[in-house]
Amino acid sequence: MRTLYVRIIVVTMVIMVASAIIAFFASNIYYQQYLKPENDAKITQISRNIVDIYKSNNSQDISAYLNDMTDLGYKFYLVDGSGDGQVYGDPFRKKNLAADAIDKVMQGNVYHGVKNYPWKPFVTGFFDNELKNTIGIPLEVKGKTYALFVRPNTSQQFGEMRFFLAVLLILALIFSFLLVLISTSYIVKPIKRLTEATKKIAAGNYHMKLNVNRKDEIGRLARDFSKMSNILEQTEAKRQEFVSNVSHEIQSPLTSIQGFTELVRDEEMTADERHHYLTIIEKESKRLSMLGRQLLTLSMLDHDGSDHAAFPVSIDEQIKDVISTTEWQWRNKSLSIDLNLHAGSITGSTDLIQQIWMNLVTNAIRYTDNGGTISITTKEDRNGVYASIQDTGIGMSEQDVTQIFDRFYKVDKARKRSEVSTGLGLAIVKKIIEIHHGTIEVESEIDTGSTFHVYLPKK
Repeated sequence: MRTLYVRIIVVTMVIMVASAIIAFFASNIYYQQYLKPENDAKITQISRNIVDIYKSNNSQDISAYLNDMTDLGYKFYLVDGSGDGQVYGDPFRKKNLAADAIDKVMQGNVYHGVKNYPWKPFVTGFFDNELKNTIGIPLEVKGKTYALFVRPNTSQQFGEMRFFLAVLLILALIFSFLLVLISTSYIVKPIKRLTEATKKIAAGNYHMKLNVNRKDEIGRLARDFSKMSNILEQTEAKRQEFVSNVSHEIQSPLTSIQGFTELVRDEEMTADERHHYLTIIEKESKRLSMLGRQLLTLSMLDHDGSDHAAFPVSIDEQIKDVISTTEWQWRNKSLSIDLNLHAGSITGSTDLIQQIWMNLVTNAIRYTDNGGTISITTKEDRNGVYASIQDTGIGMSEQDVTQIFDRFYKVDKARKRSEVSTGLGLAIVKKIIEIHHGTIEVESEIDTGSTFHVYLPKK
């Protein structure tokens, strides 16, 4: 049973057979406990009626009378005082009636062989054609006492019905087996499709579309599989884009460094030109160094970002430290810094949270023109701390806002050579905030400025 198709068929067949056996045992027990006493009483009453009718027609021959009664669906065994017996109707399978049972009926007692018939697990007592499975009642014929034993002739009463039930059962089994084959194929078919699709995805083909319109568990599995395929396709596209961006970001400064290094070797170059080219080489080297650090940071955050030790972090004090650290940058551009900080603390990684404010503040400084303003506000509630960093810089379009946190995305692509920027800063910010279960939102308008809203829960 290596395939699911065979397993379902075998399990279904086993269940059907087991159910039939259990049903037979249950019906047999029900007959023994409830129906057998009722059947005994009913046959006893019929036997009394047969005797009463004979008494009312005393001149009739007993053999002729009992032969006529067999047409009603009963069989009889008539025993006289000497123990000689005569069967009327179909013969009994076994003549296993005890002598003392005959004697008790001769003495005027009723023999309840149906009610007292022993239980047999594989034979329902109602259909067991034995002499001891009868009702015995005394019968007086022309002054002589006889013992009359009566039981239904089941082959006569239920012959056609038993044949009908047997045909019905066989047809039910045949059609059940065929329907199991068809339904199992219907169930297994989409699973086979999923298996083939899984193999294709494992081979790198993520363009998989499963046309499964079922609403059951398999249908949900197929839809989830399609979603997974789409996510894998998007992930692969992002991976390729990431590799392409990394290659570009590394190759560009390396090409610049290589080219300007060759120019610096020119002995006829003036000191000012050499200084200019060395400044560019230094700048590109710093850019490469920053790119390496940020890539390592992102790799660390992607794999074990939640493993950092958590300590109490004062948000307002961290922002003050960042403003002090970047003082030369914002003073060099004559920027105004407006601080409205309220004390607020959370539990988290001190270094990572510090990097949030450093990246956001340096971005605000970088993209705010000379003489602009940067406003920073914090407030605390019982659940966490809110912070907003607002600038009067170049702003962003709606399309930029939706992609600003993508890795290597740059709003002002014209600045990527003049500014030491890698396009990874905001991606790192968002990743750190997600690790701390916080949120970040952006409001921006071109030539007006941008506002970054950060929320960090206390725990």
